[in-house]
Amino acid sequence: MLDGALAGLGPAYLPEEIALSHIAKGRLKRVLENWSPYWDGYHLYYLSRRQSSPAFVTLVDAPRHRE
Repeated sequence: MLDGALAGLGPAYLPEEIALSHIAKGRLKRVLENWSPYWDGYHLYYLSRRQSSPAFVTLVDAPRHRE
């Protein structure tokens, strides 16, 4: 979607961290800001009563340690 927006093919709904540098350089611009809700990150819902695999534990813990 980013490549399409940069090529002028139309609007794209992108995470801010991906679009921000392109917005700052004037390659992209924000549209419909008043219609876009503020989104406070990712959310993961899962059953905590089950035994989790090491891979799943890594998946759950990874966003907590992101800087």
